[in-house]
Amino acid sequence: MLKSLNFRRFAMNTLLVLLFLTFSTAKAAHILVPMDDSQKDHLKAYGMAYWVLSKGAEAEWLLNYRGGSFMFKHLQTLENELVIRGISYEVLSDAQALQVKSEIASPAQNMDVAKLEVAPKIAVYSPKTKQPWDDAVTLVLTYAEIPYDIVYDEEVLDGKLSQYDWLHLHHEDFTGQYGKFYRSYAGHQWYQEQQQEAEAIATKYGFSKVSQLKLAVVKTIREFCVKGGFLFAMCSATDTYDLALAADGLDICDHVYDGDPYDHAANSKLDYNNTMAFKNFKLKLNPYEYEFSDIDNTNERNVQEKNDYFSLFQFSAKWDPIPCMLTQCHKAAIKGFMGQTTAFKKNMVKSEIIVMGESKELGEVRYMHNTFGQGFWTFYGGHDPEDYQHLVGEEPTDLKLHPNSAGYRLILNNILFPAAKKKKRKT
Repeated sequence: MLKSLNFRRFAMNTLLVLLFLTFSTAKAAHILVPMDDSQKDHLKAYGMAYWVLSKGAEAEWLLNYRGGSFMFKHLQTLENELVIRGISYEVLSDAQALQVKSEIASPAQNMDVAKLEVAPKIAVYSPKTKQPWDDAVTLVLTYAEIPYDIVYDEEVLDGKLSQYDWLHLHHEDFTGQYGKFYRSYAGHQWYQEQQQEAEAIATKYGFSKVSQLKLAVVKTIREFCVKGGFLFAMCSATDTYDLALAADGLDICDHVYDGDPYDHAANSKLDYNNTMAFKNFKLKLNPYEYEFSDIDNTNERNVQEKNDYFSLFQFSAKWDPIPCMLTQCHKAAIKGFMGQTTAFKKNMVKSEIIVMGESKELGEVRYMHNTFGQGFWTFYGGHDPEDYQHLVGEEPTDLKLHPNSAGYRLILNNILFPAAKKKKRKT
């Protein structure tokens, strides 16, 4: 009888231990933020990942897993924040999280885990006279609730870029021609205010022309990259950046912009060795032509809006983690959108550049990246991913209407990229 009683007690204790172990294994231990089509708000999900890092916690970016999902340790405060922000999420046990990572680690899967460690310090290069329709990046940063500082020529030349990890170039004209808006907008107050602002800053720093000021800014930003900074540019800030470098020492601005004629032989004197991305281009020197060079494909595109898409390249998560991070998306085909610089002619992109998105039919590159010194840069053609033909004076895009924008996701990939644990490109 005693042996029987002891056996029952042993069996009961064993059952309790097993139940305890089962409960411990099944307890909520991780939060998965899926980034496939099940996600209600892709854009705010990036803001959540940034918020987690800003609180001193770590997050993991699951490359190519369900659209580039995020995962972090379960805390009730984090779960509450997800609910407040309206972001879709799933609670996983330790065992479930381990199963996800096991699937990702399989050599048969084009997936990997990128550890996100520190929230990058973000700066947006933008004039004080910026209009609300001017910049898609500030719109999406605000919507995603990611903090940023505004810097412009003075902050750049005063050495303030060293305080930041990531810099976005406002849709800017680095050639000193004020966007080549003279023909259409020279009489408008906003144009005159921007010209006055630029001329005042040029004078303050001892430059006789705005083009000289902008070249000094471009060179300072280049040094920011060389020292390990992350540079992101859209629209006209992409090609005019390289135009300024190629035209170093040349006068490419006509009298309506700087008071004297341009060098008519400028196109024969361009130095493509100075540029980061482009080669063999020619400047559009007519001051009344709304175009900077023949890099941009805007005026030669034969495509209707409904058929305007570009394709993202698929990179190896385990072997090419950097371009893989920058192309994380729930869509492989991205809706096209126009800008003062819409797309880059492929034959003018340097051979060493990593092309991440293109339209083969149109012979144009839309999204590209490369290293520079110890840093990185990304150029993204077009102005606003959810405003097909952006016009001066339009109301800014309401991102509440586009929480799942694939085009805007590419911008946010770049913002989180500096937070990732550094991985060298494998060879």
